[in-house]
Order: sequence, then C-alpha cells, then structure tokens
Amino acid sequence: MKTYLSRKLTIIISLSLVLILSSSSWAGEVITSDARSWAKKALEEEKGLKTVEGKNTLSVLYFHNKTGQPGLDPLQKGMALMLITDLSSVEGLQVVERTKLQALTEEIGLGASGLVDPDTAPRVGKLLGARWMLGGDIAEGKPEVLQLQSQLLDVRDSRMLGQPASEGALTELFRLEKDILFDTIKLLKVEITPEKETKLRKPCSTDNAALMALFQGIDASDRGNYKEAAELYKKALKKDPGICIAKDALTELDMLNLVMSRSRELAQDINDQTSLTDQLTPTEPEYRKPEPKNISTPLSIDLRFQQ
Repeated sequence: MKTYLSRKLTIIISLSLVLILSSSSWAGEVITSDARSWAKKALEEEKGLKTVEGKNTLSVLYFHNKTGQPGLDPLQKGMALMLITDLSSVEGLQVVERTKLQALTEEIGLGASGLVDPDTAPRVGKLLGARWMLGGDIAEGKPEVLQLQSQLLDVRDSRMLGQPASEGALTELFRLEKDILFDTIKLLKVEITPEKETKLRKPCSTDNAALMALFQGIDASDRGNYKEAAELYKKALKKDPGICIAKDALTELDMLNLVMSRSRELAQDINDQTSLTDQLTPTEPEYRKPEPKNISTPLSIDLRFQQ
C-alpha cells in the first residue's frame, strides 16, 4: 500500500512539473549539458561565421559593478535577468537565453561571473547569433544613488545605437530597470500596444531583499551550488510570493533532480520505509494472524501529505 501511494505521488508530482514548465515560455536558469555542448560547438565553428543570422535577435550582457561595493555584485546578473525576462515577452524580438550567454562566456574562459568587456562584446554577439547587444555599467553617483549606464550595440558593424541610462536609489531598482527597458525598446523601434506596456511596467518585485536573494540564487545555480540556489529562491519567495522567476527556477531544480522538494522528500521517505519485496514486514502478520478468541483489527495507515 505504501509503495503504491509513494509511486503514485511521485508520478503526480513529475507530471505537474512537466505541465508547469511546458506551459511557460520561460527557458530555464540551469546551465545544462546541452547548453555547454552548444557553446563548445559554437567556438569550434567560429571561423566559419560570416554574418549575423538573427534578424531581430538581441542578447543582454551582464552589467559591470563599478561602485566599489561587492555587496552589489548580484546586480550584475540581476539587471540582465530582469531585462531578458521583460524583453522576451516583446513581440518581434528574439532574445538570447541567459543560459546560452553563461555557457558561452564560461567556454571562452571568462568564468562563472560571465562578465564581457567592451572589446570582446562584438565577438560574443556574433557567436550568439545576435544582431544587437545590450550591456552596461552600474556606477555610484551621489551618496546612495546608483547610476545605470547601458550601451545598445549593432553587432554587424559595431555601431552604437544609443545609451539608455537611469539613476536612483537602490530601493528603486525595479524602476531603474524599466527606464532601461523602455529606452531600449524605443531605440530598437519596436512598437508595443498599450496593453503590453502595462504588463511590462509590472515589476519583477518591489522588495529589494527578495530581488537580491533571487539574483544570488541565479549566481549560485551558475556555479553548481544548487542546494544553496534553492534556499535562496525560497528566501526570495518568502519575502515576496509573487516575485518573478523564483518559483519556476525552484521547480526546474527539482525537475532536473538537482534538489529534492518537500513533496518528493515525503514520497521518498514513504518508499524508504517500504519493503523492497512488497511483502509484509515481520510485525504485520501478528496483526493479521487470527487467534481463537482474539482477532486484531486491521492495521490502519494515516498518510498526510503537506506540500
């Protein structure tokens, strides 16, 4: 009975995970072996690349933290993450997945930070098949004021199309990202409907602590620290249950068996407590063996699953 229930629960969980991810356009945040194989092949075939194939393809690079404050390093990937998430929903644009960028920069030898310097950017853009590249810097202006300065580059001729910028307090991070987002859309001359603009103006989160936990989780995942990543995603969701990406990223880790969810842990626990031969345990026959004047009541099993 236990084996049957545990298997049934595992199947239900697995099917639910598949449905969640297949119903979303979200590409995932784990650097898979497929992404690494693609990056290796891209470098091997680099000499044969002549022109950029992606007609309306955009790649967003990580921003460089130039504030001198290591505590703001999570913003390097975080700013790119938010921009990629928003721009991916804009009709007419093909946005390169962050995981492809991460796999490629690691293959080139730039490390887990994935930071690309301006001189290397055109090469990275060509390898990614991107027509445009967006990257930039995070600098410190007045006391407690961040300055975001980005550059939109046409990879084909290394021509600068514009420099979307914004500044404000760290607590306004979600607003700073939107400034860069809409300036970029304008420079690319992409038309969006009023309804789409309204959706795009919805922030990933207005809770800075939640955002920083999410960004740290992404970096931990890139470094292969999946258990730490899962804890950081949970922390982000605890602070803001509606934060973007975190729930899907946590589900992805579970689906890829990189971490184990509470539901899966319970299913595994039930399975571990069940005999591998599906036979009655030595104590169970005592409950079922009839005695002349003393017949035991059947053993009842109370299973409560909590997500």
